[in-house]
Amino acid sequence: MLVGGMVGLERTVVPLVGTEEFKIGSDVVVFSFIIAFGVVKAFTNLISGVLADKYTRKKVLISGWLFGLPVPFLLAWGPGWNWILLANVLLGISQGLAWSMTVNMKIDLVGPKKRGLAMGLNEAAGYGAVGLTALLTGYLASSYGLRPQPFYIGIAYTIIGLLLSVLVIRDTRKYAQLESKQINTTTVPKPGLAWVFKETSLKNKNLFAVSQAGLVNNLNDGMSWGVFPLLFISAGVGLEGVGWIKAIYPVVWGVGQVVTGPLADRLGRKPLIVWGMFVQVLGHVVIGFKFFEPLTAGLVGSVLLGLGTAMVYPALLAAVGDTAHPAWRASSLGVYRFWRDIGYAVGALMAGVVAGLFGLIWAVHIAGLLTLLSGLVVLLRMKETIHAKSENVEHNTTTAQTILS
Repeated sequence: MLVGGMVGLERTVVPLVGTEEFKIGSDVVVFSFIIAFGVVKAFTNLISGVLADKYTRKKVLISGWLFGLPVPFLLAWGPGWNWILLANVLLGISQGLAWSMTVNMKIDLVGPKKRGLAMGLNEAAGYGAVGLTALLTGYLASSYGLRPQPFYIGIAYTIIGLLLSVLVIRDTRKYAQLESKQINTTTVPKPGLAWVFKETSLKNKNLFAVSQAGLVNNLNDGMSWGVFPLLFISAGVGLEGVGWIKAIYPVVWGVGQVVTGPLADRLGRKPLIVWGMFVQVLGHVVIGFKFFEPLTAGLVGSVLLGLGTAMVYPALLAAVGDTAHPAWRASSLGVYRFWRDIGYAVGALMAGVVAGLFGLIWAVHIAGLLTLLSGLVVLLRMKETIHAKSENVEHNTTTAQTILS
């Protein structure tokens, strides 16, 4: 919850800080903080699993909070846009380490049968806090101004998160080691990151389908993060209304996962991923084609975007957990989360370029088209993973032989 709240600090206010306080006229420059955040978080995700296996999950979690400590101060009092970019570099590192560990530690704790439930609870806490914090910062900004008051709550988040990580949370790596011993009698050597990267990104069809869906899903979030405040302000929606639009997307996304996480355990991963992508397409249609007045379109579209994301998010994480062997699962999750979170940067860059050429609304249209294509890729390429446990023994034997060779 606290990790997610740190991202929520930026959802409503920071794009407006760029345009109104620093008078930045270029959409690409305004969205550069999202690009910086997405790229840094993606690469940190990539190495977080390796670090977790080497130094323990708890130590990586604590280091994530240490990187996050300066962020609210830079956002509140940074004298120039470069200071905002620095805050987002640090936030990307913090999120890549801390959020990755909350995912890995819950997967370690619950085992394979409740993986969807665990991911639903984790992401519900995180993205519920994203939405509530976005709403709160919108109200604070409308009452006190864009800076510094909306960022005071980030100071509390970082201090509480660090203290909990140091004093309360215990490491979970031994649970993964136990599961690895129980899964079969074949000893699977731990492969290097290069092998896991290729296996997760391209060679394994399920992991490829999951990775590209994760990228496009967060492309939507990166696009909306930068575009929605500017789009709806220009349409006459007030700052409080923008706060509600920015809040409802991650709140529905977060709370919905309490339901969709267990559903992914019962119905399977693939149906939730495919239909979740298609529901997001409908959200883009509602916002992009202006079926309602601006505030209503923003709220209805954000509900659909949040619902679709709630369907795919825990299912995607659980599908990686199903497919990857525990010996290299943390690294595979890191690779998946690399591709997923590079979507922030891709979405923000796409939105900046398209908005500069054709207008903000066209960024919404392009994101919707890419989401439709991504859902079709999952429909055609992915096989269900939840019932593949018996096949994993043979697969892991082959994997062991491949790694050794």
